[in-house]
Amino acid sequence: MNIINNLEIIKNNLIFLKSKAKIIAVCKNQKFSIIKNLLDYGHCDFGENKVQEAYAKWNPILNNYQNVNLHFIGKLQTNKAKQAFQIFNYIHSLDNDKLARYFCDLETSLKKKIKYFIQVNVGNEPQKNGIHFDQSNKFIQYCINELKLNVIGLMCIPPAQDDPNLHFIKLAQLAKENNLNELSMGMSNDYESAINNGSTYIRIGSKIFN
Repeated sequence: MNIINNLEIIKNNLIFLKSKAKIIAVCKNQKFSIIKNLLDYGHCDFGENKVQEAYAKWNPILNNYQNVNLHFIGKLQTNKAKQAFQIFNYIHSLDNDKLARYFCDLETSLKKKIKYFIQVNVGNEPQKNGIHFDQSNKFIQYCINELKLNVIGLMCIPPAQDDPNLHFIKLAQLAKENNLNELSMGMSNDYESAINNGSTYIRIGSKIFN
């Protein structure tokens, strides 16, 4: 497993696609000894989907890596939100009023701001996380205008059985309508399609770590 070579292949592919998208190395379930190779190489953006696992892994060493950006990309329960708020720089899965209000209260009490992507359920799949597409405009504006959260963009995970391009186009248009510049879309199996539709953050796990 040559993770540095894997990362360079993706970086070169982004150059070929004329994209400046950030690569989030999704390192859930990876030991720190493996992640350290990327850190020492100078990679800065890492994704996790479990708060407690991420906290145990990263909290002891973050002071040694000042440039690291941690991205939370999984389903976030309110009872884990405070711990997530303490360690993550970006939340990619903001998707409901209760969680948004809780983050607003945390920002006020702890006098700290972080960056958010609102996760949109572009396929309106009942089993999948994300704000329902038909409710997304209202929720985006609520988070930005009423709660004053620093919402920088939108995130989605297209239905597995569909052409991802259809959903990436849909999310990009929604972001444009709401004057949001960042798009968190694309994973190991569809990141090229996401890049072609304007993604600015791609979430890559297996293409780096396998």
